[in-house]
Amino acid sequence: MTDTMTSSIEASSGANAPIEKIALETYVPPTKPSLIGMSRAELADHLGAIGVAPAQRKMRAQQLWHWIYFRGAKTFDEMTSISKEMRNGLDQHFTVARPEVVAEQISNDGTRKWLLRLPSGDAVEKAHEVECVYIPETDRGTLCVSSQVGCTLNCSFCHTGTQRLVRNLTAGEIVGQVMVARDRLNDWADRATPTGSRLVTNVVMMGMGEPLYNFDAVRDALLIAADNEGIGISRRRITLSTSGVVPNIVRAGDEIGVMLAISLHAVRDELRNELVPLNRKYPIAELLQACRDYPGSSNARRITFEYVMLKDINDSLEDAKLLVKLLKGIPAKINLIPFNPWPGTRYECSDWDQIEKFSEYIFNAGYSSPVRTPRGRDILAACGQLKSETEKLSARERQTLRAMAMTD
Repeated sequence: MTDTMTSSIEASSGANAPIEKIALETYVPPTKPSLIGMSRAELADHLGAIGVAPAQRKMRAQQLWHWIYFRGAKTFDEMTSISKEMRNGLDQHFTVARPEVVAEQISNDGTRKWLLRLPSGDAVEKAHEVECVYIPETDRGTLCVSSQVGCTLNCSFCHTGTQRLVRNLTAGEIVGQVMVARDRLNDWADRATPTGSRLVTNVVMMGMGEPLYNFDAVRDALLIAADNEGIGISRRRITLSTSGVVPNIVRAGDEIGVMLAISLHAVRDELRNELVPLNRKYPIAELLQACRDYPGSSNARRITFEYVMLKDINDSLEDAKLLVKLLKGIPAKINLIPFNPWPGTRYECSDWDQIEKFSEYIFNAGYSSPVRTPRGRDILAACGQLKSETEKLSARERQTLRAMAMTD
């Protein structure tokens, strides 16, 4: 990358832009809270609050867990193994509501995007909304889940990063996205799916937001999603992606134990400072040391490094060589992502020949280097394109973005 181009990026991106945004709002729970997102212990505590005897709480909590997370019950009336009297009591105080589907879009390639409205007890502020994406493939079905309304960070190439940080999602709102997907796909364990097997097989925390800036809610939601007596998605099929919140990376390995992905995107601090401003707080060397220390990482549990391909910015052969050098000793897979354009961006996707050369060098150095096929571009569902209706695109922006998608 030339010095002139570097200067241009710095001038247009704001090299001194804030590293992190401050949340504009806090969560206001509804008068009747949903039980979704609660652990077994929390369910037992809530049962105690409505008069369930201590000797029954553990058993009743397990019944609720089964109906909520295994069968996907949407009402207490469906829970036929629980007495009618107790169902009525539960209905007076709680719900099993998940986020409301406001809109569903289906891409030409089968990708589905849901705009989800989040229930709130705040009668003044407009209900918050997030996006969630389901990507079907021949051997898996991946659900891309959001962790924040907006995003804490200001990554310059990411459309989601251009909007405000409204607030963190709760554990119930995060795991609720998985439940909505299973609802829409008729994919609960006691129901027949079109293929005879589960459709949502993988979860990636790669939607709106930085998961490690909402650590407790993300941890609690993913532990529910991984519980084998409920939703039952293996931790090896759950991937948490972070831009590099170093203090919480090892903590994620200890407390959540899922697969890790790092949004790297540059091999030099001066460039990553611009692409991922969080790098000014946690530079590359610190980030990679946290990866080396990540609990459980091995050749069988490799860390994925995401690298968006930006024309004449980070796609040279020298960049590929330095990437291989930096990752030495880390069990790694390098996921190359063709840049997904959005209206107003100054970046372009690398030429396909250059992406192939970059990938070939990494592959010959001994690393898996798949190029992620863009999915759902025509419905604004591709990587880096999610933007909630809290920050609506204009009709012109949508037309421009669809035109970009159709010409690729």
